[in-house]
Amino acid sequence: MPSPPVSAWRGEGGDRRDRPAGVPLPPARMPLLRGGRPLKRWRWIGAFSSEALVCAGRGSVAGVPVAWWAAWDGERLHGASHRRAGAVRMAPGQVRCAGLELAFEEDDGVEVVSPHGPQYAWTRKQGGIAVRGTVLGRPFAGFGIVDDSAGYHARETSWRWSAGVGTAESGARVAWNLVEGLHDGPDASERTVWIDGEPHAVGPLPFAPGLSGVGELRCEVLAVRARRERLGPLSSDYEQPFGRFTGALPHAGALREAWGVMERHAARW
Repeated sequence: MPSPPVSAWRGEGGDRRDRPAGVPLPPARMPLLRGGRPLKRWRWIGAFSSEALVCAGRGSVAGVPVAWWAAWDGERLHGASHRRAGAVRMAPGQVRCAGLELAFEEDDGVEVVSPHGPQYAWTRKQGGIAVRGTVLGRPFAGFGIVDDSAGYHARETSWRWSAGVGTAESGARVAWNLVEGLHDGPDASERTVWIDGEPHAVGPLPFAPGLSGVGELRCEVLAVRARRERLGPLSSDYEQPFGRFTGALPHAGALREAWGVMERHAARW
């Protein structure tokens, strides 16, 4: 008998009332296969300041690992991708690899569960958290985004995404997480703007052509991490520009300064 459909759900600040029941969700163990679909999961951390833009990630598809990191130092992009998840070491509030050593305080974030065809996907986003450490051997202090995701996504999945941090003209500290194609329901989505640490849900926003912006945000591209690869039946076409952002955010208004990423990803998994 097929599993009943999962309803879209969003929770903030650790509030799990009405969280979908009857399906495995983190922190519970999720099986490697469900309904004929393999488990995909990843943790991505982005940290940004006026001097450096950084990301690091670990993921797996049906247990096949991958890890990566990238850092823009104001002049050029450094980084690497690995087939060994251990090449990027992560623990709660920490990430370490060849070019990065960062520490941050985690919070409950914004948690979302979305139906994905006959199966479902889960994510938790933390926005605007303080990050300190070293990047390419130099001291780093900035703010960041943490993306934890897991689920039984469709064989072919694609999305466009933007995340970043900055300061509004009002002086408020802001962060954003905006998406199209995944966890993008009209009422229960991962779209969020944080203002001084407080999350605010955001409605759908159009992405501009060529990853040049989203909504009223515009991205001045400083460096681009891109990769196309195929591993047997799996493939990934990925582009993630790092940039300086101008414009305005819902709830927060005009920006004084901001940094972050745009992204497009088309996966066959």
